[in-house]
Amino acid sequence: MLLAVLEMRTSYIQSQLFSHLAGRMHFSLGDGANDNIVFPGHGPFDRRLGYARLPDYIESLTRKGYAIEKQARTSPTLRAFQNLGGFPPYREKASAGLTLVGDKGRPIFSYRDPTHVYASYAEVPDLAVRSLLFVENRELLNLRHPRRNPAVEWDRLGLALVSFGARADGERSPGGSTIATQMEKLRHSPEGRTTGAIEKLRQMTSASLRAYNSGLNTIAFRKQTVVDALNLIPLAGFPGHGEVTGLGDGLQLWYGADFASVNRELRTPVRSMSDWGRKGLALKQVLSLVIAQRRPAYYLGKGRAELEALTESYLRLMASEGVIQPELGDAAVAARLRFNKSPPAPAPLPDSIAKAANALRVDLGKLIETPSFYDLHRLDLTVDTAIDKKAQGEATALLRSLKQPGRLSELGLIGPRMLGGDAPAQVNYSFTLYERGPDATHVRIRTDSLDGPLDVNAGTKLELGSTAKVRTLITYLDIIADLHGKLRGQSTEQLTRLTERGDALTAWVAGELLEKGDILKRGGGGLAAIIDAAMEKEYSAGTGERFFTAGGMHRFANFSRRDGGMMTVSHALQQSVNLVFIRMMRDIVDYHIARIPGTEGILENPDHPARREYLRRFIDMEGRQYLARFLPAYRDLNQAAILDHVAEGAKFLRPRLAAAFRTVLPQGDIDQFSAFIHRWATHPPMNDDGMRDLYETYAPDRLDLADRSYIADIHPLELWLAGYLYSHPGASWRDIVAAGADVRQESYRWLLKPNRFAAQNRRIRTMLEQQAFIPIHKDWQRVGYPFEALIPSYATAIGTSGDRPDALAELMGIIASGGYRLAPRLIERLHFAEGTPYETIVTAKPEKGERVLRPEIAAAVRRGLIDVVENGTARRAYEAVVGPDGKPITIGGKTGTGDNREQRYGPGHRLVGSEARSRTATFAFFIGDRYFGTVTAFVEGSAASHYRFTSALPAQLFKLLAPVTEQVIRPSANSVRAETEKTADFDWSAALARPHLPDTALPGFFRSPSLLMTFD
Repeated sequence: MLLAVLEMRTSYIQSQLFSHLAGRMHFSLGDGANDNIVFPGHGPFDRRLGYARLPDYIESLTRKGYAIEKQARTSPTLRAFQNLGGFPPYREKASAGLTLVGDKGRPIFSYRDPTHVYASYAEVPDLAVRSLLFVENRELLNLRHPRRNPAVEWDRLGLALVSFGARADGERSPGGSTIATQMEKLRHSPEGRTTGAIEKLRQMTSASLRAYNSGLNTIAFRKQTVVDALNLIPLAGFPGHGEVTGLGDGLQLWYGADFASVNRELRTPVRSMSDWGRKGLALKQVLSLVIAQRRPAYYLGKGRAELEALTESYLRLMASEGVIQPELGDAAVAARLRFNKSPPAPAPLPDSIAKAANALRVDLGKLIETPSFYDLHRLDLTVDTAIDKKAQGEATALLRSLKQPGRLSELGLIGPRMLGGDAPAQVNYSFTLYERGPDATHVRIRTDSLDGPLDVNAGTKLELGSTAKVRTLITYLDIIADLHGKLRGQSTEQLTRLTERGDALTAWVAGELLEKGDILKRGGGGLAAIIDAAMEKEYSAGTGERFFTAGGMHRFANFSRRDGGMMTVSHALQQSVNLVFIRMMRDIVDYHIARIPGTEGILENPDHPARREYLRRFIDMEGRQYLARFLPAYRDLNQAAILDHVAEGAKFLRPRLAAAFRTVLPQGDIDQFSAFIHRWATHPPMNDDGMRDLYETYAPDRLDLADRSYIADIHPLELWLAGYLYSHPGASWRDIVAAGADVRQESYRWLLKPNRFAAQNRRIRTMLEQQAFIPIHKDWQRVGYPFEALIPSYATAIGTSGDRPDALAELMGIIASGGYRLAPRLIERLHFAEGTPYETIVTAKPEKGERVLRPEIAAAVRRGLIDVVENGTARRAYEAVVGPDGKPITIGGKTGTGDNREQRYGPGHRLVGSEARSRTATFAFFIGDRYFGTVTAFVEGSAASHYRFTSALPAQLFKLLAPVTEQVIRPSANSVRAETEKTADFDWSAALARPHLPDTALPGFFRSPSLLMTFD
């Protein structure tokens, strides 16, 4: 018995046993994955820091092209202990969180939770230590027995066994656990609770091993336990902030108190009565939070008065037992706890890194399938990226400076086709720069000037104008190459027949093979020759023709009125001539239509078997469009309001009202009909006979829907919809579409009459065009087009379907690399749980890239885009970037301007007005064969009507950004333009002095924009 009592006091035997076991529990970081690694369960600490979800994160990253580079290896003893459910003994982190690191190890973003912590025992004020120990574990720092096990106090353990199960929900057993054991529970037990005797044993064993992890003497561990307890006490959730952890964050959030100031008050000797008041309040705030951890949600919510009373009781006890001075106790009791109502505003991210930080966090959330920034910030994770923080900051500073009117003239951005100096703050800009490496494409700069989290480069859909001509050109050349491969082995007779009966592109290739057969039929050399010939193929640039596309007749304009007549594809690309690419898209569409099975001759033969099916599909499609147009006017109306709306549409005329009523309420009786007519008709019938005659004349069994619609002068589908919603209030869109299937066909019976052959052909052509755009869309997606559909219109060739800056940048990378697609990677490496038994480093797998373009096509387009910069619309960018050898680097690119307008048409499809929706201008570029990106300027909303800038603006901006670009391209100290550490401190005058062809030397290029749409 004496030995047992001695062991309880000194822990001599325990220290030997646990120290020996802990000494065999260790871990290290090794190469590759560890199949035997044991991850923790679902304790609050493990869940918050991401340790518990690491298997899910790794699985998600593996699916997305990442692999484990290094992972922790645990000793057999530690692994066995973990498999038994124990918590591994190691020095756990008091504060952790997400860190984003850029190129050269420069930090971009860092978040720590909790934010305010004690780094060591020496930093903790004595009064904070006394408060914690008096409430929780008074014997913890009894230093008479240096080997004592802090995880077990036998009297407290006995009390815990007696009181277990008798506590209120969420309340801890009074005196039931030592602080060391509580730390295990709060960190690692499920939901931070003790669910039974087994769980309590697990906590005590794990705490004991942790105590002796550094040797037999536990004094240092016990002091550190005090620090950990104060740093990690759970203090419920604060509105607008989330879970509060630790004394420091608790003081700031719950009381609005400054952590450093509270610590200073607790340490400073009292010299006056006012000092007692401040010190007393600081002590009361600290002690109240230590007490509140027992039932944090209650005490810091509805139980605040009870918390204050309980705190005052403890203060009196502490004073009476000599733990604190009586004067301090009185001052603390007299102080009042005043709770904070709102969290302090988080410090905004600096403009220089905000966009990069947001983009990285969004991408990280997608990679590990954790979209919440709240959860991401609390992960014990360091993320490495190739973003050049310094260059990113300087590019951002330049873009944001353009909102200041005084800067525009200084930087050469005022003038024709650029800015006029008015309201520059409404124009936003974006810039991306990527680097192609041997096994990855790295994001080096991605920024914009837009306030807020939206990433313009990756999160928008903009009409970027003539940049779409590059995608159209690639599709065109791809078709030429396919035809060359299929036709080069055919006979003269077969080729001659194709020149007479084939679609335009097939006929052209057949003709070229007939004319230059020996050259074009030679293997790879023949393919290069036909591609070169396709670039020199001539199209008309004339604007006089009207085009039937997208279901209607359209005219298109060129940017320059001087552009007309016949011109080659290469020249049209150089000068960005719209009509050439409109006609090219028509040829592309016709090529695909000619290959739709079962449709040969469908537009010439009125008895073609496929005509009826195409018309049925068109009717169903257009009928749905009409229903969608009418639905908003009726969706929220009750039955009476539906009739009122229909009556207004019938213009209050008696026959129209009668036809409308008998359609909406086909079963309505004569009394309902009479009341409706008397209410709405300007001249209702004079007697009952006249009313009955009117009622019967427009009965549904006497007139079909089309006739009643014609009389009512209301579209038949609008009348049907009004009737359906009258009898089916609240019907869903799916219900409406399903119920109206036959009605849609009935409404178009006029179209199926034999004398409507031309009208039928227009509808069939529309459906064929839509089918043709399916393979076109697939071609575009192959080279990085980011959206799920194209608008089936020739205008897609000049930008109507929209694009995204980062997708255009990727296209430039494909062209510069000779036809290989290697998707840009924002996140390079992820380091989870550093210094723990769960440590895992995941890196992106090397990629070879996918060939998506024939090298002959990539080479031809690359030459064309270099010509655009050297002799065409992007001349401002010529020789803008200098390489490490001091010589200009070859630059290629494509400009584009989009003037997005909502147009209004009158009778005869006559344009009667338009309203601006946005204006955009972009320059997509490559620099040499490794670097590529985009520069974009845009204005959203009706304010766009005040701007006339074209792609001259982003081309000039590209030139201004050249010093930033060169920092990335030439990072060495021997750069021609030395790096500077001051943000955006460039020699702009030198940048502007770069040689370029004056605008006046580009005859006919810059002219007034078209009334319809501007593209360049």
